[in-house]
Amino acid sequence: MSFRMNFEDLGLESSFLRSIKELGFERPTMIQQETIPHINKGFDVVGESSTGSGKTLAFASGIIKRVVPGLGIQGLVITPTRELAEQVKDMLVQLSDLRIVSVYGGVSIDDQVRLLRSADVVVATPGRLLDHIHRGNIDLSRIKVLVLDEADRVLDMGFIDDVEKIISYCPVNRQTLFFSATVPSKLGSVIKKHLKKPVFVSVDNFVDDEKLEQYYFDTPRKLKFPLLTHILKKNRNEKVMVFCNTRRNVDFVVDNLRLNNVRALGLHGGYSQNKRNKTIRDFSNSRTNVLVCTDVAARGLDIKNISLVINYDIPRDPKEYVHRIGRTARAGASGRVINLLCDYDYDNFSRIIENYRDFSIRNLKRPFVERVRIKKVNGFSHS
Repeated sequence: MSFRMNFEDLGLESSFLRSIKELGFERPTMIQQETIPHINKGFDVVGESSTGSGKTLAFASGIIKRVVPGLGIQGLVITPTRELAEQVKDMLVQLSDLRIVSVYGGVSIDDQVRLLRSADVVVATPGRLLDHIHRGNIDLSRIKVLVLDEADRVLDMGFIDDVEKIISYCPVNRQTLFFSATVPSKLGSVIKKHLKKPVFVSVDNFVDDEKLEQYYFDTPRKLKFPLLTHILKKNRNEKVMVFCNTRRNVDFVVDNLRLNNVRALGLHGGYSQNKRNKTIRDFSNSRTNVLVCTDVAARGLDIKNISLVINYDIPRDPKEYVHRIGRTARAGASGRVINLLCDYDYDNFSRIIENYRDFSIRNLKRPFVERVRIKKVNGFSHS
């Protein structure tokens, strides 16, 4: 298919096309071009493409085409995280007149029970959805379209058994769509068991490698946070995501950035759902330009206009590095990645270099950094 294809060429209904245009989407992305025609024909589909490449709109086409308002729950989207569930729900609300309900833990179950009574489509995390099923709050017997979003993350987070149970409550005669940034071999058995002659679609990484610059600083452990502070103060006008491997590191970095007059927001699984939702809104709307987060909290979130990604900690899994850097250099824009390496990062960084030999990650000379104020957070300090 030609990349210059228009949405009109995909056989979408006129009301859906109007919604797409109103949201400002001009042309379909590669994953949309390659999957929507198959989805519209009713085929099961496995779509492999990175976060931010437009997978939600692709599977939304199947939901909107097949779900009839007012006839019970006919569409189900399973996501690994609460943030992604809310994000998918918001997109589906903007694209259709269907009643969309998000279901996840950390919030009132009674409110969800009330909303489920009139839902056409449910977007849910596995644990809370199973809870509703066991309580008799939800009937999946009318499901026409079942979507597993970020399937690789569902697998990584240990939810696959829950997903299998959920699928067992859905009718056999349905359309099943799996979308994922990667399709690991372990996912193969699930696909073989639950999808009927699926169409496999894999598109190139959404990151434009020619516009993505990757660097690293080698730094003593005690200078790691001062170096981060220095970089952020030099790039105050950029939208930056800072990745840490643990919740504790996120708290440490956020609190100490604020102590040194750098406005920053934190995001990890230990925060309340209301706080997480507000954080995402504030960062998306650029009320604050620095977001410090863990992989689990940030996975699947499509936040636009990220110009700089900083790895304060180097991820243990090389695939997570690819997901992180995929936040920037999108849709023709340029972007940078800066990795901060101290002694405990070397093994993780070596695995990235070994797995992705085509990456060009250049070493930068560490600048002079001024002394910063550092306080312990929950008894923890890097120094």
